[in-house]
This record gives sequence, C-alpha cells and structure tokens, in this order.
Amino acid sequence: MQEIIEAAWLNRELLKEEKTQSVIREVIAGLDAGKIRVAEPLKEGWKVNEWVKKAVILYFPIQKMETLEAGPMEFHDKMKLKTNYAELGVRVVPHAVARYGAYLAKGVIMMPSYVNIGAYVDSGTMVDTWATVGSCAQIGKDVHLSGGVGIGGVLEPVQAAPVIIEDGCFIGSRCIVVEGVHLEKEVVLGANVVLTMSTKIIDVTGSGPKEYKGRVPSRSVVIPGSYAKKFAAGEYNVNCALIIGKRKESTDLKTSLNNALRDYDVAV
Repeated sequence: MQEIIEAAWLNRELLKEEKTQSVIREVIAGLDAGKIRVAEPLKEGWKVNEWVKKAVILYFPIQKMETLEAGPMEFHDKMKLKTNYAELGVRVVPHAVARYGAYLAKGVIMMPSYVNIGAYVDSGTMVDTWATVGSCAQIGKDVHLSGGVGIGGVLEPVQAAPVIIEDGCFIGSRCIVVEGVHLEKEVVLGANVVLTMSTKIIDVTGSGPKEYKGRVPSRSVVIPGSYAKKFAAGEYNVNCALIIGKRKESTDLKTSLNNALRDYDVAV
C-alpha cells in the first residue's frame, strides 16, 4: 500500500486508476478501524507514518461532494461521518460529530464536540463540550479534554509530527495544543494554557528555570505564564507555560486530574 500511495503522491494522474483509489480507501478504512495509525508509539519515542498522511490528503480529490442528512440537519461534504457507535462501544452525545477515518476506541465519550479524519482517540477518553480533535492528532487512554479545548490537526507538511497526548493527561478548559506538541503521560494543563512548537515551557520548580519546547515531561502540572521580551518598540510580556510541580503519587489517579491543579491553587 505504501508504494502505491508514494507513487500517487508523485504522480497525481495515478489517482484516476481504480487500483490507486482502492488502496487509498483501504488506508482510510484502516484508520477508521484503528488498524493503521498516522503516528505510533515505539519502545522509545514515536514514529510518524508520512505515507499514511499522504493517503489522507489524496483521499480528498477522489471523493465527490454529496449531501448528507441527519434528521432535519443537512451537510454538504466529501467525507462520510463515522457510524456504528453502539457496536464500537462509544457514547456520542448530540451534536457530537466524528468524520469517517477517525478512530474512536471502546469507552470513548464524545460530548458535543468534533473529531477529524486521521485522529486516534484511545479508550476511556472524554472529549468534552466544544472540544475539537484535529486531523491526525493522537490521543491516549483515559485522557480528559475539557470544554473548549482545541487540539490542532496536521496534514501538511507531511513530515510534520501530529499533536501527541499520551495516556492519563488532563487538558483544562480552553487550552490549545497545536503544531505537533507532545504531552507525555499524565500531564495536567491548567485552564487556558496555549502550547505551540515555539512556546517556551519553563520548569520553575527548581533553583533555576529549565526550558522545554514542543514537549512537556510526564506528570507535569502546567499553568499559563508570561515573560518580558524586548522589541524595537519597547519591552512587552510574551505568553509562555510554567511547570509548577508534579502530580503526587499519593493521589488516586481518577481524582488527581483535578486535584493536581487544586493542590497548587490553580483553576481547572
């Protein structure tokens, strides 16, 4: 499949061939079933499967626009919506929407929210009200995406890594995580934290600051912050994120998501 996708990527004329279209649709079906992933964990680190992202991009031009109806609601798009939620063991509250080609594992709960094609959402995860999971984002087990959270998607450039949120993370209300930022296991983000690949993530728990970019170490408790930066017009505060502590081992995992923030008197 990878060879056929790579060939079509270089020569779009091949998209007219039935064999190429069939393989592209097979890849999307694999994504929908969780058998194929845009990114997958290894013993150390993660591997991004660029050819799978290429297949997602190539899926759009071979699809035709069609009208979809759900009761009185009407949609006009190239993508089917995900179906068979009861069989999958997924709870979907109106008006939650997931596109075909997104994987939702058993036990996922979708409040009125959105999950895009290529995303992977593992078991026990809550996608809360008005949260969005962008294309190809990888969400682990028992993650809580609070109300209004925006998890960025990535299709192009194909070599770019997707957002990765590992098992047990808690993402507070109105947080934004984009541009391939990687949250390791059991990270807690307080409300309104914004993380891009250029955001300074500063650990302030030691005798001196320790800076990260694009990655938050496991079990970190993170809140919004700012630092002074000089510009030609003067000195202004620029947004950053502050690691203010670690989740406590003594706190029960199920309750520590909120308590980890309350321990530091920080809003959820």
